[in-house]
Amino acid sequence: MELEQIKNIMDKNELFVRICAKYLNEYERLITDELMREITGGDARFEENAFAHFISSAFLDNDELEARMLKEYFIPSVKKISPDEYKANPYINNIPITDQKIGAWTLSYQKYAPYEAFVRDDFTLFDDYREVCNLGFFSEEYSFPTVFENGVEWMAIKPNEIETMKSPIEGANGRVVTFGLGMGYFAYMSHLKSSVSSVTVIERDKSVIELFKAHILPHFDNPEKIKIIEADAFEYAENVMSREDYDYAFVDIWHDTADGVELYIKMKKLEHLSKNTHFEYWIERSILVSIRKSIFYAIYESEKRGQNKLTIEEIEKRLEFDYLKEFVKFL
Repeated sequence: MELEQIKNIMDKNELFVRICAKYLNEYERLITDELMREITGGDARFEENAFAHFISSAFLDNDELEARMLKEYFIPSVKKISPDEYKANPYINNIPITDQKIGAWTLSYQKYAPYEAFVRDDFTLFDDYREVCNLGFFSEEYSFPTVFENGVEWMAIKPNEIETMKSPIEGANGRVVTFGLGMGYFAYMSHLKSSVSSVTVIERDKSVIELFKAHILPHFDNPEKIKIIEADAFEYAENVMSREDYDYAFVDIWHDTADGVELYIKMKKLEHLSKNTHFEYWIERSILVSIRKSIFYAIYESEKRGQNKLTIEEIEKRLEFDYLKEFVKFL
C-alpha cells in the first residue's frame, strides 16, 4: 500500500472517531424509542442500519463520502445489544450493589436509556488500517453499577467494561497481580478460575479499598484468594513486584486513552524488571491506535518535508502493533 493510501485511511479513521465522540458527548440520547419506531416502522430488524444511517447522515453532508463512511465504518460499528447476555454475568448476579459513599468515592447505579449510544468494546482493526470504534445500544432501559470519584464516573460494570475485560480475564493464570481496583470486576472474575491461585490487587486510594472491603469483597466466592496492597502502581512495579514472581499482571489504572497513553508507556518501561510475568493492559488496542496515529502522521510530515528515509515496507513495519508494543519501551 502506498503512503498516500494509508494517509487517506488514517484521515477517515480520525473523522469517524471525531463523529463518534461528538455524538456520544452531545447527542447520545438523540434517538428515542419514538424516533426509532418512526424510522423503522416498528420493525426491529432494521434498527441497527437505521441507527448507523441516522448518525452518518447527521454529520456528513457529502453524499459520496457518507456512502463510503457508512459502508466502511458506521455499519460495521453499530450493534443492537440484548441485555440478557450481561444480566447473566457472574459479577452482576452475585455482587449486590447498594448506594454507598466513602470519602470522594460513591458506589451507585447509572442507566442507559432506550437507544442511547455508548462505546460497547475496544476498536475493531482491519488489515487495510481501518480502525472502527464499536457503538452499541439497547432497545430498553438498562442499569449498571458504577463507582464515582467526586461525582465523575471512574469505573462501571457496563458492556464496554465487560467486553474489554474478556481477553485479560481469559488469560489470567497462576499468581496474578492487578493494578487498579475499581469495583473489583477483574479480581472477581479472575478469582473464579481454578487456574488462578491468587489475585493481588495494587490500589493507592485508601477509600476505594475501604469501599471494596466493606461492600464488595464479602460477596466473593473465595475471598481468601484476594490480597489487597495499598501502594502506588509504579513504585510497586519498580521496587517490589520482581521479588513476588507473579505469573500474570493486568494493568488498569487509567480512565480512557486521554490519560492512558502516558501511563501505559510508563508501565511498559518497567516490564523488564519482572521477566517471568506476562503483562496485559486494559484497552490496549485503543491506546496503540492513538500511538500509531501519532507515529504515522509524524512519518508523513517528514516525508512531505523530504526528510523521510524509510521505505513503505519499513513504514508499515512501524505501524504493526507488535512493533509498537516494543517501541514504546524506548520512548
